[in-house]
Amino acid sequence: MRRTLSVLLGAVLIALPVPSMAAEDARTATGTSVSSTSARSGETAPLAVLVTDPSGAGLASRTVRLARWSGTQWEALTTVRTDAAGRASAPIVVDRDPQLNRVRATHEGDASYAPSTGEHRVALVRRSSTLALTAPAEVADESRVQLKVRWSADDGSAVSGPVVIERRSKKGGRYDGWKPLTTVRTDAEGRVDVLRRPRWNTRWRVRAAAVAWAEGSRSPVRATRNVAPGKAVVMPKGAPRPRIKLPAQRRAIGKGANVVVTKIPRKVWRSMVGRSWRKGCPVGRSGLRLVRTNYWAFDGYRLRGSMVVAAGVTSNFVGVFTEMHREKVPVRAMYRVDRFGWSKKLGGADDYRSMAADNTSVFNCRRVVGNPSARSPHSYGRSLDLNPWENPFRSRHGVVPNRWWTSHDHPRVAWRSRSHKVVRMMARHGFRWTYGTGDAHHFDAIAGHRPLKKLLESRACTTDICH
Repeated sequence: MRRTLSVLLGAVLIALPVPSMAAEDARTATGTSVSSTSARSGETAPLAVLVTDPSGAGLASRTVRLARWSGTQWEALTTVRTDAAGRASAPIVVDRDPQLNRVRATHEGDASYAPSTGEHRVALVRRSSTLALTAPAEVADESRVQLKVRWSADDGSAVSGPVVIERRSKKGGRYDGWKPLTTVRTDAEGRVDVLRRPRWNTRWRVRAAAVAWAEGSRSPVRATRNVAPGKAVVMPKGAPRPRIKLPAQRRAIGKGANVVVTKIPRKVWRSMVGRSWRKGCPVGRSGLRLVRTNYWAFDGYRLRGSMVVAAGVTSNFVGVFTEMHREKVPVRAMYRVDRFGWSKKLGGADDYRSMAADNTSVFNCRRVVGNPSARSPHSYGRSLDLNPWENPFRSRHGVVPNRWWTSHDHPRVAWRSRSHKVVRMMARHGFRWTYGTGDAHHFDAIAGHRPLKKLLESRACTTDICH
């Protein structure tokens, strides 16, 4: 009896259905796909969902969950149900970041149909964009200007990304080519401000490459005119201009006069030999120094010039150039005389051309202008010729470099008495106006000169030095 019951129970258990993985796998496969049209950021794109069986026929009344990638995980977007053709749709607002436009559609499946998942990325169409640039129309040399950049898309939204600021400078008679100045990044509001110190007339523009959601752009050109920070020299009516025009020297560097004294560099010495120096000169390379200084030019700009002076009087030159700069005494030009080449007539650098260019200079191992039998005091590097065009020399063979200025003076650049501001300034730093109006541009440095303060303390100053 017991054996009969066991057999019957085994038969019943065998007949009962047992759930298994094989049963799950036996469900009909489905396919889930998502598609959309391309769109621009901020626009709504329709997502099209399709659920099909293996034959491609749409499955009706299927629940599909849509999720969107957040950058770190999938987040629920919405749930849709397919129609009779197995289709469903849902809107999505397109993001600027392509990675955030990834969508996943999951058909959950049921007893008859297996679940399936499809993934899609909405194609992002770039918006057109505009770069705007504002810059001041004018700036005083050595002052800073603020360049304001605004990058916006065609819907008015801000574009954040790298932009390149470019410039063209007019250092001579024409502008050079476009050169990148700096690369900066606009902020969340599409803005960035840049401070720059243009030293010449400058044109500006900004360009940007495309970002994921916006096209690149280039701004219109803006121009900033560089104007002199100082007061230009106003000449008397009828005053002649120098016969030789020199190119403007480089703009000043550093604050104040920024006088720098060094030994004669090799390149400078090579230029001097055969022009301002030759074998047999009373001072050699070791006894000379190169002096570089900022100065106020006739046009009101600060420029930087250089000259060669005797080592023993460099303190005189440092002192006077410092005060001349502080008091804004104008100097037409300050090139070394070797720039003007060799003069057979003078046996040194061509001082005739230097004077005709109104060039301020010091050392020049040569003969005296108009007196070939005498060695010029400039051969020792202690004599300064300052603004020679406006302060002529009465040589043995006539007035040079022009006669007009012999009967004219100027409160800033031409002196005819020891009471003139410039002559008194030179005296304070140990420069003697040796020949007066006979050679108005010539000053001789006194070696070992003590500064004005020490002279006052010793009560040894003369009227010319103190006033």
